[in-house]
Amino acid sequence: MKEKNYLIPSEIAEKTIEIGIKKVKTPVIHLLVLGFLAGAFIAFASEGSNMAAYNLLAQSESYGLGKALAGAIFGTGLMLVVLAGGELFTGNTLILLSVLDKKVTWVEMCRNWLVVYLGNLLGSLFIVFLIIESGQLSSSENLLGAMTIKIAIGKVKLSFLQGIVLGIMCNWLVCLAVWLAYGALDMTGKIVAIFFPIWLFITSGFEHSIANMYYIPVGILAKQQSSYYEKALSLGVSKDTLDSLNWQSFFLRNLLPVTIGNIIGGTVFVALIYWFVYKKRTMAKKEVLK
Repeated sequence: MKEKNYLIPSEIAEKTIEIGIKKVKTPVIHLLVLGFLAGAFIAFASEGSNMAAYNLLAQSESYGLGKALAGAIFGTGLMLVVLAGGELFTGNTLILLSVLDKKVTWVEMCRNWLVVYLGNLLGSLFIVFLIIESGQLSSSENLLGAMTIKIAIGKVKLSFLQGIVLGIMCNWLVCLAVWLAYGALDMTGKIVAIFFPIWLFITSGFEHSIANMYYIPVGILAKQQSSYYEKALSLGVSKDTLDSLNWQSFFLRNLLPVTIGNIIGGTVFVALIYWFVYKKRTMAKKEVLK
């Protein structure tokens, strides 16, 4: 009889708990390095999706097609994190399963989140620096640079509530991609498991805090170059909206609400729900037997 190459949801829950325990036991320096790598991987996926789709995104009649193309590229980032090795803040919200199962403390989980989040930010900013220095944004007579600015502006123009809601829906799908990848027992299965939920989240236009650590800073730095600035104006971006793109709006108007939404999406709609369905009753039975 052929062995199955996947886990059922209750088995994925057990595996997620085991992985959560290992994650919080990882030395801080290793978490920081693996967080840096994950931030770089997601930034690579972000810049690659921009490069693939910027011409389509610049045309209103092709915008949806552009998002779909960007989504097809972006999943590579999470594949690299899961398969090559990396620590991604958004995926690590699943550690809550280990906390609810009383195998990990709240302090351990929060320490992991903080270190990984910092590592993700450093990795993302490193790729931002390389992309700016590469001159890649001058593609198509500076159109890529202008679209990079326009995308960043769109993200900082979101209201606080919009950022939270879009962040919830994003990480609901991202954590489902991680959940499915945990359930696949071979590399091909993991790649397929990751591809479709990530494709869906990017095509839908949801907000991912770590991806935005690339999308917005690269837009801020691109704005400093007159050639990209002028091209953005030619696309209909006003000077007022260009002025609104800065480090303060990045951290307060986007990164903060989107991070809150990502935490809710991963912890409540994936970790908490699956713990309630697959683990709570088992834990209650164990308490009765004691």
